[in-house]
Amino acid sequence: MKNRLIYVELKSGGADCGLAWIGIAGASKTGATVYSNGKAFKSLKGSGIGANYFDIETGEEYWISGIKKNNQDRHWAGGGDILIDQTAIKTYLEETGFRSLPSNLIPTTLALSKQQSQHSRLEHRSHGERSKEYQDTIAWGRSGAIKRKI
Repeated sequence: MKNRLIYVELKSGGADCGLAWIGIAGASKTGATVYSNGKAFKSLKGSGIGANYFDIETGEEYWISGIKKNNQDRHWAGGGDILIDQTAIKTYLEETGFRSLPSNLIPTTLALSKQQSQHSRLEHRSHGERSKEYQDTIAWGRSGAIKRKI
């Protein structure tokens, strides 16, 4: 998923109307971590409910996918505007074949889509350090148990 156009939607606490954006994503060398809008995401490896990635800093769950060429990226039960990074507009128009942006896409400037110093520290901790932090900071429950396994 290196340097490709993606759709990202917050699923934690937002149901199907959470914050959403389209931008160019970066990825780690192995592809195990996706970077977008200043955030680093790890896969839930098929164990998420309505989400497929989580933010390694906050534990919030997100849906990340490629864009749909028909502008139907939001979940069918959700709604709301979608932010699109200024640097991704040209690529979006080329990939979708649209001549102009649909009215539900709001141009903005997103944060960098690359690994940042705090991401490196979080990604390269030992398993024991990660487990201790998750036990201390993430509420127990199904999604918390999943995240503690990383």
